[in-house]
Amino acid sequence: MEILTWTYILVGLSFALYIGIAIWSRAGSTQEFYVAGGGVSPLANGMATAADWMSAASFISMAGIISFAGYDGSVYLMGWTGGYVLLALLLAPYLRKFGKFTVPDFVGDRYYSKTAKVVAVICALFISFTYVAGQMRGVGIVFSRYLEVPIEWGVVIGMCIVFFYAVLGGMKGITYTQVAQYCVLIFAYMVPAIFISMQLTGNPIPQLGLGGTVADGTPLLDKLDGVLTELGFAAYTSGRKSITDMFMITLALMVGTAGLPHVIVRFFTVPRVKDARLSAGYALVFIAILYTTAPAIAAFGMYNAIETTSEKNISELPEWIATWQKTDLIKVDDKNVDGKVQYVADPDANELTIDRDIMVLASPEIAKLPNWVVGLVAAGAMAAALSTAAGLLLVISTSVSRDLFKTFRPDISDKKELRIARFAAAGAVLLAGYFGVNPPGFVAQVVAFAFGLAAASFFPVIIMGIFSTRINKEGAIAGMITGLVFTIGYIVYFKFISPELSTAENWWFGISPEGIGSLGMILNFLVCGIISHLTPPPPQEVQDMVEEIRIPRGAGKAQDH
Repeated sequence: MEILTWTYILVGLSFALYIGIAIWSRAGSTQEFYVAGGGVSPLANGMATAADWMSAASFISMAGIISFAGYDGSVYLMGWTGGYVLLALLLAPYLRKFGKFTVPDFVGDRYYSKTAKVVAVICALFISFTYVAGQMRGVGIVFSRYLEVPIEWGVVIGMCIVFFYAVLGGMKGITYTQVAQYCVLIFAYMVPAIFISMQLTGNPIPQLGLGGTVADGTPLLDKLDGVLTELGFAAYTSGRKSITDMFMITLALMVGTAGLPHVIVRFFTVPRVKDARLSAGYALVFIAILYTTAPAIAAFGMYNAIETTSEKNISELPEWIATWQKTDLIKVDDKNVDGKVQYVADPDANELTIDRDIMVLASPEIAKLPNWVVGLVAAGAMAAALSTAAGLLLVISTSVSRDLFKTFRPDISDKKELRIARFAAAGAVLLAGYFGVNPPGFVAQVVAFAFGLAAASFFPVIIMGIFSTRINKEGAIAGMITGLVFTIGYIVYFKFISPELSTAENWWFGISPEGIGSLGMILNFLVCGIISHLTPPPPQEVQDMVEEIRIPRGAGKAQDH
């Protein structure tokens, strides 16, 4: 069967499964819409969290970044994985014990202020919309290639699917859909990785294949270094970013992870605090399977792409080039009119342009794997993008209905609140679709900005809200606004107002826009701490509540003998 037929079958079957689950688990109350009734098992919640966590950026774009950035791309691996550990150990159990549905809910109660809650809602909406734009872009790329429609139409089709099961099922529908999506995406990621690892190195385990040898006995990474340096690029295993920038980007991704509202809310869907810890552990295992495979897929993809294109006659280029050219994500331009493709570092002489977001999707075709594997990867990419998009849309709808509307209209009925949440989700889908069609960067870069915003706004007030009784509402509000405004200002200036100045010499302390969230976070901590100590402490009942959150259940006081 042709690739298109397999794609229709596998994507169609997976969509039918998701929509069936959404109908079966339709939310009937706000409790079910927001946190799935709080009755999800730790194993299921671990799978759902992993699917929520591993977005289009993880599935489609991360290996693509590593393919082109080599060693520098490892910041995404270190930052996102380390951040998840931070979230699981430092935040999830305490927030679960606090018992609120959302981060703004926690901020509002902990800082005893409607203003603090509204600022937290604005932060959550900024983060979620920046993040969901990346997911919609991923959906558009997948649909444009496999359904052979323009990216814009791909985004619209994705919007319709997400709208259906996120708006209908709420967190209950999303949770069980995400369990299915995790199974689809991890199978789709690992099957081609195992195939290609066997082809290139003879080792079926991609993680070991990365350190293996190719047919002529040369280690794969040495071979890749040699090929790239011959073409004028930096060696694959060498880094070009400064240590400062690497550190700041990794830190921004780590603490941004720990402040991500759509991941935090997952820990409210389990019955007990113990289950929150357990599901975090399961999720880490499920996430590690994909994250340890990404560097291998990146290296295999880059090696195969160069081997099948560089110095080849244009008339003899492999079929995958022609297929992807239709999407405008690959461009071939014979500048010296010699009939051959020159893939080189010099932009004036380079004749092949490959969009980094296609590396994972194109890898099975580059390696000439069976057509069903190509269709499977399409289904997996859709699962990754849709699972995270749904989680983000739920955060957006919850922020509007519960954290904004109910704050000012506390007497609103359960039924009306649910209706407002669904309308908010519908509006969010439309806005996310617009950003998917007009994205402010490639998928993983857009997502990195979202992490920077989360690091600069949420993380300090959550951490200090849990571990300090002295931080008050004045400090929290000033800190969040300072961190968010500084980070947005820096990103907008270097990415949109003056992109030509976005070089290491012009960046503050050599920190790129992707890593500036770390500096925003430090400013937030400083402003929050200073203002809190210059103003009155929180009320005694708030201080007692903070102490209570940190005490494990059943812990007794120390006895003197």
